[in-house]
Amino acid sequence: MPTIKSLPLHLRPREKLLERGASALSTAELLAILIRTGRAGHSAISIAESIVKKHSDLSQLTQADLKSVKGIDVAKIASILAALELAKRIGDKSAGLVQSPTDAIPSLTSIRTSSREHFVALYLNARHELIHQETISIGTLTSSLVHPREVYKHALTHPAASILVAHNHPSGDPSPSAEDLALTRRLVDAGALLGISLLDHLIITRDAYYSLREHDQLT
Repeated sequence: MPTIKSLPLHLRPREKLLERGASALSTAELLAILIRTGRAGHSAISIAESIVKKHSDLSQLTQADLKSVKGIDVAKIASILAALELAKRIGDKSAGLVQSPTDAIPSLTSIRTSSREHFVALYLNARHELIHQETISIGTLTSSLVHPREVYKHALTHPAASILVAHNHPSGDPSPSAEDLALTRRLVDAGALLGISLLDHLIITRDAYYSLREHDQLT
């Protein structure tokens, strides 16, 4: 098994990362950078590949798992576990951020395929972190009744700096209706009076979404 040093520079994980960026590396190559050195007959890459093959979800790796791998000493174990914990903390911190329609979609998965309209509000703090989610209304196949008062009372309770609202269209067509546009206008006006901005109104279906902000329909 060739060592990493015997590989051409452009194929060595560390040099490849610096030249092409981390996204160009495979999971095994990224792990090999943390492992750094191999053992007799096994390069850091081959050790990393064996770990990846055995453990499909690296986030669940434990100290005991790594201790069972030949060529992985205490220093390597500490580096790998530290990297995994750092990735977890970064992921946890960003998971609740809502800065775009795609950030909000994971919180709305449950209503995408519903046969009835659900109107949901996401309440955000000044850092755009999700602090509360509320189903405001559950309607019929074609409509749900929503009043700005019901939307904003939760914003005052929690309290929120901004909100994002969404509802599903069981018909499968995410295009806004005249009623959707009128409601959005009322929500924008109510938010302006309260000092709580409406970031977006999303209309979602099983396979698509429509952002009124992206289509300049919040004004």
